[in-house]
Amino acid sequence: MQQHIIISNDIERDLATAVAESEHDRVFVLTDDTTHECCLPKVAALLAQYDAVPITIAHGDQHKTLAALGDVWTALQQGGATRHSLLVNLGGGMITDLGGYAAATFKRGINFINIPTTLLAMVDASVGGKTGINFGGLKNEVGVFNDSKYVILDTEFLKTLDDENICSGYAEMLKHGLISTEAMWEELVNFDLANPDLKQLQRMVGDSVKVKERIVELDPHEKGIRKALNLGHTFGHAFESWALKRKPILHGYAVAFGLIPELYLSVAKTGFPTDKMRQTVTFIKENYGTLNITCDDYDELIELMHHDKKNQNGIINFTMLGGIGDIRINQTATTEEIKEALDFFREG
Repeated sequence: MQQHIIISNDIERDLATAVAESEHDRVFVLTDDTTHECCLPKVAALLAQYDAVPITIAHGDQHKTLAALGDVWTALQQGGATRHSLLVNLGGGMITDLGGYAAATFKRGINFINIPTTLLAMVDASVGGKTGINFGGLKNEVGVFNDSKYVILDTEFLKTLDDENICSGYAEMLKHGLISTEAMWEELVNFDLANPDLKQLQRMVGDSVKVKERIVELDPHEKGIRKALNLGHTFGHAFESWALKRKPILHGYAVAFGLIPELYLSVAKTGFPTDKMRQTVTFIKENYGTLNITCDDYDELIELMHHDKKNQNGIINFTMLGGIGDIRINQTATTEEIKEALDFFREG
């Protein structure tokens, strides 16, 4: 199914269009307790016209669980949802992931619309058809590929975010620039992230989403080139899991940190230009700080990398770059090289 993406300047008008174009005998709207308070008021009047049934769950990735999914199914069932009903997911990546999975599985699949309210969800989670929940202590362990009918992107919602969440989403945009064009990368590493211009950011979000959309269209189920989107994520997911046991960090921070050792490996193994690596690393360190790992953490981090879903036959799989936009998927590195990259991350 073709996913329609609307870059919105008028959320009520665009949501009305999306609902009109989607089959709906009943409309349900899923939020978490934070977006219920901060974001739902912006579309509440319009949704009232459809007698939309609200469903609210607790916020945070720790609630992206089977129990929360069961609560959403129960609310749909008790609200009289049929296979012709429509679910509107209003929230960050946790809501678009869990809501998408609930819609994909309820009555064997109902239509849904994603309205991402965080920068991370706008450029990453809400586009590309990945849905799912965490299970058995592992992120996104259970889920399906299923496109929303519409994704409505309105950067007005970014005014509800703190600086950390803006930075978190921006890391995925930086990744999209690295796998796209020099001009896009250049704009990203020169953007004033400490004082973001929301008008400029809205255009950049549109460009960023197009990069992801183009790659997903070529490879919807991650058999090949879609692995380009994993740049920064092999180390990044390991950093995220490592931090979870100590002091949790936002996903985008983990990706930003993951880009540093992966660009180092790209310089060493696939010829990525050192100056561009240095410029990117400087931007990340200035805006994201660092993660206080030591040599004693290396074995645990490598063990975590072995759990990555992208691995085959126990071999850790990396996406590297030969240059900006020159994507090299299915790359490997020795334990020694991985430790060298971690040294660079700490000392670089």
